[in-house]
Amino acid sequence: MSKQVITSPNGDRLVVLPEAEYDALVEAFEDAQDHAAVDAHDRAVAQGLDDPVPADMVERLLACGDSKVRIWRAHRGVTAAGLAQATGLSAPYISQIETGKREPGIDALKRLAAALRVDIEDLI
Repeated sequence: MSKQVITSPNGDRLVVLPEAEYDALVEAFEDAQDHAAVDAHDRAVAQGLDDPVPADMVERLLACGDSKVRIWRAHRGVTAAGLAQATGLSAPYISQIETGKREPGIDALKRLAAALRVDIEDLI
């Protein structure tokens, strides 16, 4: 690795290196972050702290053809009536959210996310 060290007017030491070497360092750092994230996820799954999402469900969520609330509700094995009871929202309101007739407000999203054990972002 070839580098050049220069000193800025305020005394900071700066390193100048070829762009290809910089790109290789960034890629190696990003790879290390990816490996650390996978390792952390594997540990969480092994300890029962994470809830892996099946591939078919991920495909349904990404396809955006169905309500994310409905997909998560089905994944959790909760009925619409059960979700209404768990959230304090009315069953007709949940039905309207699932059919796309109404957009839930932030309070409703918080309640739904808590009941479905997901982040609000997973429902948007």
